[in-house]
Amino acid sequence: MNIDALRRLIRFAAAEDLGDRGDITAALLPEDTTDARFDVVARQAGVFAGARVFPVLTDELCPDADVVLADAMTDGITLSPGRSIATVTGPAGAILSAERTLLNFLQRLCGVATLTRAYVDAVAATGARIYDTRKTVPAWRDLDKYAVRSGGGHNHRRGLHDAVLVKDNHLVGIAPARLGAAVGDMVRCAQALDPPPSFFEIEVDTLDQLRAVLEVPGIDVILLDNFSCPQMTEAVALRDRLKLRERVQLEASGSITLETVRRVAETGVDRIAVGALTHSAPALDIAFDRR
Repeated sequence: MNIDALRRLIRFAAAEDLGDRGDITAALLPEDTTDARFDVVARQAGVFAGARVFPVLTDELCPDADVVLADAMTDGITLSPGRSIATVTGPAGAILSAERTLLNFLQRLCGVATLTRAYVDAVAATGARIYDTRKTVPAWRDLDKYAVRSGGGHNHRRGLHDAVLVKDNHLVGIAPARLGAAVGDMVRCAQALDPPPSFFEIEVDTLDQLRAVLEVPGIDVILLDNFSCPQMTEAVALRDRLKLRERVQLEASGSITLETVRRVAETGVDRIAVGALTHSAPALDIAFDRR
């Protein structure tokens, strides 16, 4: 995680809340309420993500406060309702001014981690791994992907700059008979880049397209876009008959939910990409309780 970028994002979020005048409510507090202690508490069950982020948040948002994470509060730990996450002690006004922004970060991080864990648990013992996508909140990509890892998921490419994913719109105008040769040319061009991409992936919409690209050297992952479970099972069998299991991974994608992900995993695919991890995760209910 780029900590400098994180600090800039936190400062932007704080400025959005405070505007040019600051917290006019906190400024009204009487003098005898200057110092206070707050417990950061989970209100519902979930998965914690934020051990690396929380100290940076409080350093930027309320630098005069003393912050202590609860014992064993590490990324990926299970939260039960009422469990203390941290204590924040210091000037009441400054902490109250930071409360909403801090919770906005923490609740989303934990929400993404919690939803990811649900998908990971749903495919347990199948051999399939859960991956995120680029469907992240703008400027939040590092944070969203960090939260996915905290929930036990895996990160797909970070952006357009680090890996190749050839999708259907990239292939418009290429005749089906030339698909294998055209993709082979793309692979060779990608391998000539300095540095080369971290992986080369191509999306296919049909089993015929899969047959055309399966034996193209240099393809690491083939994305099976909106395949039915029987089609995925056939795709896995085709890949395995060609003895390509060690070279080419198959990734399922498209309208996969918690209700369907187990069936998808049982087809034998290696990877399952779930955009919902980051575009539809509900925030986890976390509160600041003043003591």
